[in-house]
Amino acid sequence: MIRAMLEDLVLYGSDHYTSPYVFSAFVTLKEKKVPFRLEVLSLEKKEHERPEYADRTYTGKVPALRHGDFWIAESSAIDEYVEEAFPPPAHPRMYPEDPRERARVRMVQAFLRSDLVPLRQARPTSTFFLGEKPGPMTDAARSSAEKLLRVTAQVLPAGQAFLASTFSPGDADLAVMLQRLVLNGDPCPDRIARWANAIFARPSIREWLAKTAWKDR
Repeated sequence: MIRAMLEDLVLYGSDHYTSPYVFSAFVTLKEKKVPFRLEVLSLEKKEHERPEYADRTYTGKVPALRHGDFWIAESSAIDEYVEEAFPPPAHPRMYPEDPRERARVRMVQAFLRSDLVPLRQARPTSTFFLGEKPGPMTDAARSSAEKLLRVTAQVLPAGQAFLASTFSPGDADLAVMLQRLVLNGDPCPDRIARWANAIFARPSIREWLAKTAWKDR
């Protein structure tokens, strides 16, 4: 573990700072309080397809994390690797110690990555990270939004600050998905909107927002 701490840690992201997946890995690293560098790639110039990057990351996607000579892609894998490579008590715990709580956080993360495609298409993160104007809310997107809010109400009972006993990457991922509704003026229950805004007030997230065209609302 001492060797792991001494090795260079680099997070690769995209230059527009709109990816919710780079966002997740960035927030996890910041919350872990481990020093790292953020390197941005131009997707328009296909820098992520260059062999020196694509061959090492296997998938050629962003984000990817380089830790010394070790490379890992996919944001959820990065989140979990960072948790295990920099464990408590030396670093803040990111995933709950209780296996059931931990499983629930991972369930929420998996749901957010695999579902809700119509909502992601109708309300991309560029509408608030870059200030782009949103398009029409399709019937499919409304159905996705209703599903998101229904699941959120179930996994986040009233008065609960986080998905588990402490902040986790799942909270950051859920908040950014909810902001697709909140920041575009779409229907969202007040308590859920307040929760998403409270998560977005965390210093780790504010540091990400400072890199975007974000304006406080």
